[in-house]
Amino acid sequence: MRGALVDPAQVTVCRGVTDGTGRVCQALRAAGVGAVAVEDPGWHQLRQAAAGAGLRVVPTRVDGHGLRVGDLDDDPEVRAVIVSPTHQFPTGVVLSAERRGALLAWARRVDGLVLEDDYDAEFRYDRRPVGTMQGTDPSRVVLLGSLSKTLSPALGIGWMVTPPAWVEPLRAATGRLAGPSTLDQLAFAAFLQAGDHDRHLRAARKRYRQRRDRLVRALAERLPDARLLGVAAGLHLLVQVDDGVDCAEVVGRATAGGMRVANLDTYRCRDDVIGPGLVLGYGNLADGQVEEAVALLAAIVADSRR
Repeated sequence: MRGALVDPAQVTVCRGVTDGTGRVCQALRAAGVGAVAVEDPGWHQLRQAAAGAGLRVVPTRVDGHGLRVGDLDDDPEVRAVIVSPTHQFPTGVVLSAERRGALLAWARRVDGLVLEDDYDAEFRYDRRPVGTMQGTDPSRVVLLGSLSKTLSPALGIGWMVTPPAWVEPLRAATGRLAGPSTLDQLAFAAFLQAGDHDRHLRAARKRYRQRRDRLVRALAERLPDARLLGVAAGLHLLVQVDDGVDCAEVVGRATAGGMRVANLDTYRCRDDVIGPGLVLGYGNLADGQVEEAVALLAAIVADSRR
């Protein structure tokens, strides 16, 4: 449906995207690659997985069009990049078509590899599904996905679709690492083949869209000056606030009030990318709590400004 080109022989099962990223990075390290670029801001566990595999991590800025592909040339040792083109975390931007083409051209030019984290691809609300980069050039892209968001992270089931040339090096470098339960894999295969997974996704998409709409309306009413990013997909929003808001203080006071929000600073490597912001996840937020949670957040933000 989203244009991925998948041969079963190229699929390797793993315990999730973070686990899969670490495994691919181990294979890259064994092949002589020394540095990998990551999105800044971005999901910190992927940075840690790459560093744990022995690669030097190079933060690369993200703007309104996604990863700044031109910045990759600033470090000639970088020959791999971890990117979430469908719904970047935490900004929620989609990698533009122009930059997708530029990223694949870069990978061909440096004989490199793109690690495509298929983050939040299943939950799109306001536009058609975004196609995979892997389907455009399966010889240069590793497609990584998991059941963490669609079913449960407790299952620990993920997958890697690797270019043919990387299948054996990947398995040779990481073949002894534990994978997910075989029984859980068989149960999911039956769930998938019966069409139950598709039915579950359709119902979940409708439920999350309604909750997203409710959250956006409440934020527009209570925090009208804030800018919302990442609204079109996923299970989180980025609320950009003005420089007068102390986001660390907001997070601390929200935690004390029984509400979890995240400071954008948690996910960035440098201070020169994007202004202050709060990351709000709504996947586990009960529908009846949305207005109450936003009212509490707005009060804390107002106090922070004072």
